[in-house]
Amino acid sequence: MWCKSARHRLMAWLCAGWLTWTAALLRAGSEGGRAQYVGGTTAALKANIEGRILTTDHQVFEFRTRLGSITVPYEKINLLEYGQQASRRYALGVIVSPVLLLSKKRKHFLTIGYRDEQDRQQAMVFRVDKRDIRAVLAALEARTGRRVEFQDEEARKAGRGGG
Repeated sequence: MWCKSARHRLMAWLCAGWLTWTAALLRAGSEGGRAQYVGGTTAALKANIEGRILTTDHQVFEFRTRLGSITVPYEKINLLEYGQQASRRYALGVIVSPVLLLSKKRKHFLTIGYRDEQDRQQAMVFRVDKRDIRAVLAALEARTGRRVEFQDEEARKAGRGGG
């Protein structure tokens, strides 16, 4: 039989481990979804730069990189499209590397269309980490009030968790 102090130490270690694990999960969630800006019409971002999509602000979408960030008010976003290949339907001046389109590995692309300060249509295409795509899509739908458009049924299953 264990002595009382050994049980207390074990409980203390388990509690400390649980608190550390919980804090790590909360911190990871607040850091946003890992993504790469593939291209688009905005001059504020360089193509193929890595960063995080942040949806924690109630007013603006933010893509934060090591070189800076870009924000778009949710009310200005007029398109959310998800697919496992970069959108051809919504060209909007987006240039995507042919290497990405020829790749066999499944990649998760998010296209965000919005109106800028001069009321011009703009677009950004992101390749979102597969572990973060569902949370990012759900957050964007909630914040913008818009439904995500899926390129095809396979994208719908992947984006909704059905397959």
